Amino acid sequence: MSMTNGTAGISADEARSIAREAWLYAYAPLQGYQTMYNQTQNKAFGGYVGGFNQFRHYARSSTPADTDIVTPNNDTPYSWAWLDLRAEPMVLSLPAVPAPRYYVNQWFDLYTHNFAYTGVRTTGREAGTYLFVGPRWNGDVPKGISKVFVAETEFVGTLTRTQLLGPDDVAALQAVQEAYKLTPLSQFAGTPAPTPAPAVAWPVWDAAKGEGLDFIGYLNALLPFMPVHASEQEMFARFARIGIGPGRAFDASTLPPEIRAAMEAGVADAAKALKDGAVQQKDSRAMFGTREALGDGYITMRNYGAMLGIYANTKEEAVYGSQQTDSEGKVLDGSRHWVLRFEPGQLPPVTEFWSITMYNLPQRFLVENALNRYSIGNRTAGLQQGADGSLEIYMQADNPGPEKESNWLPSPRGPFFFAARFYGPKQEALDGSWTLPPLIEAK
Repeated sequence: MSMTNGTAGISADEARSIAREAWLYAYAPLQGYQTMYNQTQNKAFGGYVGGFNQFRHYARSSTPADTDIVTPNNDTPYSWAWLDLRAEPMVLSLPAVPAPRYYVNQWFDLYTHNFAYTGVRTTGREAGTYLFVGPRWNGDVPKGISKVFVAETEFVGTLTRTQLLGPDDVAALQAVQEAYKLTPLSQFAGTPAPTPAPAVAWPVWDAAKGEGLDFIGYLNALLPFMPVHASEQEMFARFARIGIGPGRAFDASTLPPEIRAAMEAGVADAAKALKDGAVQQKDSRAMFGTREALGDGYITMRNYGAMLGIYANTKEEAVYGSQQTDSEGKVLDGSRHWVLRFEPGQLPPVTEFWSITMYNLPQRFLVENALNRYSIGNRTAGLQQGADGSLEIYMQADNPGPEKESNWLPSPRGPFFFAARFYGPKQEALDGSWTLPPLIEAK
């Protein structure tokens, strides 16, 4: 029996069960790795950021050409950065941002947990200076730091969103984005720079491999930067039995054939379980947040989040709603005519703003259309409310006609789903006493 992958003495049933559990554990981190790899290592990638510890800003709303991540948002142009915290912490300096412009820096670790927030809601509109620290650092915090955020992993990322207040606001938006600064702690404090961390041989991302049995090779490459959480030690002892461990080499071709077949069956079991569960989800509030906030089902929840809309915000920052199927469970189709109706007094309760964005399926990207309208919401010029204060939004491929075009969110002619985003949700949106109405077919 082969010892190369450490699977000696394991039964086929055990191998299948552990592979299923481990694939589900790894799913969200590997979806996150895909983004980090492309943005920091893949120079041919359109969304390449330039490496670690620097921002790349976008000063326009997303279009159908943007395919960095699924379900891109069309309200708040993005800024991306990934921090390498191995050698030393990084300092984030933020400018004063006057009302009404909204901005948020959402920070996630390699698990995809949202572990830190800076921005209007959490740290206010004044300028501030924040320290981001890796899990193994134990130095002194210098004067002038407003708050320290400790990450569970050595690499972390931000998806920063800055509100664009209309087409003539681009220069003002860019000025705000350019004032988001990242500085190594030694440079900030005027102390000698530490020895740089060694270069990492990041494996080239291949989705077919990452979602198959070779997920183990990718997970093993990430684990050195993810110190095992105390609550997961027993799980990792099980995982070690199928070749999982920090920096371990993995080669599926060296597995005994019956063990390899069992592990492949476990991967297939896991992928089916995830997909079957994800299509049932209607409420994102439980999918995004810190490890603690996600609760006992944190692995399942972060997987649904990574599949349905990776790097979405924690519910206190924004609540999301979506619908993928009709009342009979059939996938929505734009060749039919759909209406989303908010009754009088039932418009989305938010302190900031709300929007609804159209996506194609299965790609989950924005949809080309004659109006170049990819989202609709309370800042859409010309949106018409009924005399009674109700609001109807039309989702279909065909133009609904001049009376209704102002409220038309064009869909593809085939399968689609929409995502509603509520920024600064009020209590009734957080506690579920207000919910998004269901889409109904216009007969």
